[in-house]
Amino acid sequence: MTTPDHIDPFDRRRITRISKLLSSLLRHNAVKAKLNIRSDGYLAVSELFSLGSFRDVTMEQIEYVVRDNDKQRFHLMFEDDQWWIRANQGHSIEVKDIALDRIIDPPPVVIHGTKLACWDLIKTTGLKTMGRQHIHFSAGLPGDKDVKSGVRWTSEIFIYIDASKAMADGIEFYRSYNGVILTQGKDNILAPIYFERVVDKQGLLLK
Repeated sequence: MTTPDHIDPFDRRRITRISKLLSSLLRHNAVKAKLNIRSDGYLAVSELFSLGSFRDVTMEQIEYVVRDNDKQRFHLMFEDDQWWIRANQGHSIEVKDIALDRIIDPPPVVIHGTKLACWDLIKTTGLKTMGRQHIHFSAGLPGDKDVKSGVRWTSEIFIYIDASKAMADGIEFYRSYNGVILTQGKDNILAPIYFERVVDKQGLLLK
């Protein structure tokens, strides 16, 4: 599919729209859309182009989204004479064979960012997968060197996790292709006993 000459194919709004479409399909709606997503999360790009929502999207735009996304949400590969794309994490659909590296040594920093309004519930019930396969964490704060994803810039509080204690209790942590730290906790919950400290954006200690 080509884009008319008078339209910038890499306009920020257009690229953001494509990124959101990819996230929706690859993380949540591929099965509902009757797409043949593999157990490792990869989907043939040719299948995307069969959808009406991608009728004006080009391969160059998809490559741009994958390459320039600041959170490195997606990965492209060329296999069996065609392009495949996957979301690196954040799935609510089952992708049991997605490549994740199990963390053996507890990371020194494991942070979950969220809204202040969520804290009253989280401090009593813990962090939950919320319909996804994992709870997401970063190895630092937004803006820290090498932190590409795992915590939103809009986060108002930051929950530091005692990974050593959690792993000693048998909780497994993994690292995705783009550096996000992931866990299912126990029964899809990471209990408050593993919260080391909680601070707001100004560094004020909440716990």
